[in-house]
Amino acid sequence: MSDIDFPEGLGHPHLEAPTPIRRHASPLSLLILGSLVAAALLGAFGGNGLDRLEADGAGARLAVETPATLRNGEFYEVRVAIVPKRPVTDLVFAVEPSLWRQTTQNSMLPAAAEESFSDGAFRFSYGPADAGEERRIKMDFQINPSLLGNVAGTVSVLDGDSELASLPVTIEVRP
Repeated sequence: MSDIDFPEGLGHPHLEAPTPIRRHASPLSLLILGSLVAAALLGAFGGNGLDRLEADGAGARLAVETPATLRNGEFYEVRVAIVPKRPVTDLVFAVEPSLWRQTTQNSMLPAAAEESFSDGAFRFSYGPADAGEERRIKMDFQINPSLLGNVAGTVSVLDGDSELASLPVTIEVRP
């Protein structure tokens, strides 16, 4: 080749055609990207939908549908189904505060007739209920962006202060 005055940093090797391996994207980068996409599709980073947890207590059946794994900052839904096995004078849904640590509650439907905090739990009173009468509660939340790790606590169904059923709930929070 003839002597050409190249700008600083460039030379004759820059005029040569790239080798076949350098002409395309690195197979390693495609493998890493593909692995991350596959892991996300398989639910490794949360977003798997709702898992159903159930307890059959002496006085009621309690079912809670909630995600087992979430990403911080994510919005999610919790559904609760309560079926008393006997007539109840005051159906109370109780939640330990540790389950809602660094969580913002956006809604709870239907709204409770009374809300309180006692005996280490948030309590939502829904009034009298007949045996076999199913009550459903839908709640919407958002995990605060700074939360990492797990949130865990017990949800319970009470007749006033008497426990009818309880269920431990754990949600894993990932970045």
